[in-house]
Amino acid sequence: MTPNARKTLIYIVTEDWYFWSHRLALARAARAAGWDVVVATRVQAHGERIVAEGFRLVPLPWRRGGGGTWRELLTLVRIYRLFRRERPALVHLIALKGIVYGGLAARLARCRARVSTVAGLGYVFTSKSWRARLMRPVLLRALAWAMGGRGSLVTVQNPDDRRLLAETGTVAAARMTLICGSGVDVDRFAPAPEPDGLPVVGVACRMVRDKGVDCVVEAARLLRAAGVAIRFHFAGALDPENRDAHSRAEVESWVAEGLIEWNGPVQDVPGFWRACHIAAYPSIYGEGVPKTALEAAACGKPLVTTDMPGCRETVTDGVSGFLVPPSDPRAVADKLRLLAEDVPLRRRMGVAARAKALAEFADARIVAETLAVYERALNYPL
Repeated sequence: MTPNARKTLIYIVTEDWYFWSHRLALARAARAAGWDVVVATRVQAHGERIVAEGFRLVPLPWRRGGGGTWRELLTLVRIYRLFRRERPALVHLIALKGIVYGGLAARLARCRARVSTVAGLGYVFTSKSWRARLMRPVLLRALAWAMGGRGSLVTVQNPDDRRLLAETGTVAAARMTLICGSGVDVDRFAPAPEPDGLPVVGVACRMVRDKGVDCVVEAARLLRAAGVAIRFHFAGALDPENRDAHSRAEVESWVAEGLIEWNGPVQDVPGFWRACHIAAYPSIYGEGVPKTALEAAACGKPLVTTDMPGCRETVTDGVSGFLVPPSDPRAVADKLRLLAEDVPLRRRMGVAARAKALAEFADARIVAETLAVYERALNYPL
C-alpha cells in the first residue's frame, strides 16, 4: 500500500476488552502504515479508549455463547451492512465467532481481501462431552465456508491448530500462516527484582474451570497439607456468561479457607506480576497462545502450565518453566513446590522465560508478521 493510498481496514472482534488487550499494538501499527482503522465489537468498558486512539468504533449487539436467534441475525446484518457501506480493502476477523459471522458477511458483501485469525479452537475441540463432539463437524464446516474463497488467508497461533485445520480439509495449508500468539509489550511487561517474603504464585485469568483455576486451588490445598510455605494470588474477573465459570461464592469460599488471595480484575497487570515469584496456568481450554503466559514470561516469571496446544508453546520444559499433564493438581503442586523451594532454579528459569518472550513473542515481531499477511492478502490473485 502506498503512503498516500489510505484504505479501510475493519477488525471484527467479539469483545472490546479483547481488542484492547490483544490487538491494540497491531491496530496502531496498521494506522501508522496508512490504514483507516474501524473496530466492530461489543462495546462495554473500552469504547472511549478505542475512540481516543483515533479508531472508528462500530458497536455490535452480540453476546458470547449466543444471544438468541434474532440478536444473532441482527449482528450478522449489521456486519454485512458495515462491509457494504465501507467497502473495506481488508477485513480482519478474530476468533471463531468473528470468523464465522464476519466471513459469511464478507463473502455476501464481496469483500476483496480477508484475514482470519484462529486464536485457539476452544471448548468444542478440547471437551470430551457429547455436545462438543456433535458440534465439531458442524463448526469445521462453517469455518471452511467462512474462511474460503479467493483473497482469504488464515493465521493460526499454534502448530496443533494448523495441523487439524489442514488434515480435516478446512483450510489449505498454503493459505495458513503460523503466528505464535497476539504478542506482548516487552517494555511494559519487564522483569523486576523478586519481592521479599514467602514465594507467591500468580494466576491471572478469568475465573473459569477450563482455565485451570480449580486445579491451582487444589494444588494449593495439597501444598498447605504438606506444610509448604507458599502463597497464591489470583487476579481475574468472574465470567457469569460462561457456562464453565466459577461463581463468586466459590471463589470467596477459597479465600475464606485461606487457600488464595483474590484481587478480582486488576488494571496494573505488570504490577501484579512484579508482586509474584512464579506463574501458574494449567489450562485445559483450546488456547491459541495464552497472553497471560506471555505477560508472565516477559516479566521473568517461570511458568507451570499444561502440555496442551498453545500452552506448550509458551514454555521450554525444564528451562523456562514446566509442562504438566492436564487436570493434574498433584503435578502442578510438585512443580510449584520445586520452584518455591529452589531459589536459584526459579531465578534461572525466570531469566530464560524473559529471553523466550523477547525472541518469540514480542509485539514488534508479531505485528510485523501480521502486516506481512495483510500485504499478501491484498495482493492475492483473483
